[in-house]
Amino acid sequence: MDEPGLVENYHSATATQRELVARPVLWDETLRDGEQTPGVHFSPEEKLRIAELLSEIGIPLLNAGIPVVSEKERTAVDLLAHAGLKAKILAAARTVPADVDAVIASGATHIAIFVAASNVHLRYKLRMSQEEVLDASLRSVRQAKDAGLHVAFVTEDTVRAPFDFVERLYREVQEAGADRLVVSDTVGIMTPLTFRWYLQEFRRRVHPKDLSVHCHNDFGLATANTLTALECGVVAPHVCVNGLGERAGNASLEEVVLCLEALYGVRTGIKTERLYELSQLVEEISGIPIAANKALVGYNAFSHEAGIHTHGILAHTLTYEPLQPSVVGRERQMILGKHTGKAALVEKLKERGMTAPDPLLLDLLQRVKVETESRSKGELQQFLREYRRLFERPGLSDDEFWTMVDIVGIRRAHA
Repeated sequence: MDEPGLVENYHSATATQRELVARPVLWDETLRDGEQTPGVHFSPEEKLRIAELLSEIGIPLLNAGIPVVSEKERTAVDLLAHAGLKAKILAAARTVPADVDAVIASGATHIAIFVAASNVHLRYKLRMSQEEVLDASLRSVRQAKDAGLHVAFVTEDTVRAPFDFVERLYREVQEAGADRLVVSDTVGIMTPLTFRWYLQEFRRRVHPKDLSVHCHNDFGLATANTLTALECGVVAPHVCVNGLGERAGNASLEEVVLCLEALYGVRTGIKTERLYELSQLVEEISGIPIAANKALVGYNAFSHEAGIHTHGILAHTLTYEPLQPSVVGRERQMILGKHTGKAALVEKLKERGMTAPDPLLLDLLQRVKVETESRSKGELQQFLREYRRLFERPGLSDDEFWTMVDIVGIRRAHA
């Protein structure tokens, strides 16, 4: 920031209401939940490239995936676990003995054991009773602890589950040895106010030694809810690069990190100047384009066109930017277009040591506006049509699927 202390002074009135830990443990889910973004898949080598950069910038904990999912996934988890990364490697498992065994065999030091908790999940997905879920959870936690793993226990859809069951389940798995408890807002229905109440009540009832949250972005609140959780003393927030993940995604790594650094004054240990590099790498490997207006890493995040804005920025960057672009590895851009003002042209001419009197500047300004307003949108519209074609139905096409059905002989068997 250009004026040290500005944010700290602004927030000092509410600082006493917060229970922020000194150094949150940023738990990255890009390689697991991020890969579950529709149409995304990472090879073991691609996972390693992303993991290496995550580790280099200071992310302390990486979820490498679920090794029981496939042979390639098993290879990827094993590869990351033995890559000598500074970050600790975690792998995930259902409350199934074979899943836990696969994590143990992978060499990962941390495990996330997950099971559904809400009535709708238990009835329609797992077809299990609460007692069966509790028994399976306790067996899995003990199995992982006996193998020497750091155990995080996760329930899907925690916030829609009966609170009495949540309390009992988490209390007992913690007594059985779970090191970290994870509360999940699986369908993103929490608001900051309701999540604050929930987490305070959870802490009052369960007394967790170490608390984590997993927030989804279905209503665009994942980052806000994650910050609320951190204000409530949560140690390990889940994040994904570029906000990737199921459906609308997860809490964005870059947003959570910069909010902590710039708005809360919390030193995360992350090399923030490499966040844009990380974002670009994940965009390239995942194939999911970053939205132009995405906070911090979107192409327009530090771009200015409107004359009032460019004039203000040229006078002092704090007028229309909350932080310097270099903080996240970006550069400021002055866009010349319909809304450009004279100040931007003066600055642009300086690049080549030129100046101009007002009459020439006004002539140039008019030409810039006419030229940009008259340009065809055809190329951009064609790009958008192709984008929609690719992303409205990611994965296999219907033709590809039914060809596979014929190859394996299902149609013949059905006839």
